[in-house]
Amino acid sequence: MSISTVSGQPASPGRRIRRFMSDYPLVPLIVLLLLLVLVLQTLSPGIVNPRWLGNTVKFAIPLALLAGCQTMVMLTGGIDLSVGTAATMAGFIVATQSVDNPHGVAMAIALIPALVIGFVNGIGVGVFRVHPLIMTLGTSLIGVGCLQVYQRTVISSGTKYPDFLVWLGTGVTWGFPNALVLFIPVAALLIFIQRRTGFGRLLYALGDNERATRLAGVKYWQVILALYMLCSLLAGVVGLLYVGLIKAASLSLAEPLVLPSVAAAVIGGTSIFGGRGGYTGTIVGALILTVLTTLLTILQMPEGARRILFGAIVLLVTAAYLRIIEDR
Repeated sequence: MSISTVSGQPASPGRRIRRFMSDYPLVPLIVLLLLLVLVLQTLSPGIVNPRWLGNTVKFAIPLALLAGCQTMVMLTGGIDLSVGTAATMAGFIVATQSVDNPHGVAMAIALIPALVIGFVNGIGVGVFRVHPLIMTLGTSLIGVGCLQVYQRTVISSGTKYPDFLVWLGTGVTWGFPNALVLFIPVAALLIFIQRRTGFGRLLYALGDNERATRLAGVKYWQVILALYMLCSLLAGVVGLLYVGLIKAASLSLAEPLVLPSVAAAVIGGTSIFGGRGGYTGTIVGALILTVLTTLLTILQMPEGARRILFGAIVLLVTAAYLRIIEDR
């Protein structure tokens, strides 16, 4: 169908631009990313170099992976506020358990709480129909409380960071961050799941029209349970990677990434109303926010102002999305 009005007159330039952005969402995202890099280079000449590129990718990877969790949940019309807690618990537990256990065992133990959080979220949302925001907020608070209790039992044992996680988080090989060894296959898997599998199509279908999906015979609770367990497991892996990157176990390890992960998914074109979006745009959104963070650091903007900016980004992009789909 051609881009024209009902009367046969050509569409306005504004409508053409909105339609182009709707059909090719990655183009304006890449343009925005390049503009931010150009502004950064202008404000601080020489900062854009191979070392800066490596560090930017290194810090963008945990955010992009956590935003992958948000992308999948948002496809069904929800937001997962517990991914930060799942990542924090995994990172803190692996650092404390590595003192007395083999590193492989410590990592396996660290992922168990993340799976439990995902299971509880899936049952709450899929079976008891608790709203995702309320359910994941509740499990997040419970997880934080459990972690505080756990901290008291290991406060005297200290922490130890597995060499593999440190290599993965901070290492660079031939100028490329070692974290790409984890990120590339995980990102490829998420994109494949969303685009080429029945499970991925069900996520879009549930977000687009849950009632019709139910009438088609889809077991809603099974899809939701698998979704939240997968997202929590991925969040736990992010926690392992992140603790290896910053080498500092704390009770708020990955919590600061929760809001930016939502913002990265929204900027990447994933609708908070469900049924629209994809992980490719989320990756670019994570890169945009990482470059933006560097820019704000150069401008000496405090953390509070950054959070305000991230919240404003979510609101503005959501409003722009609603404006774009008015023509559909």
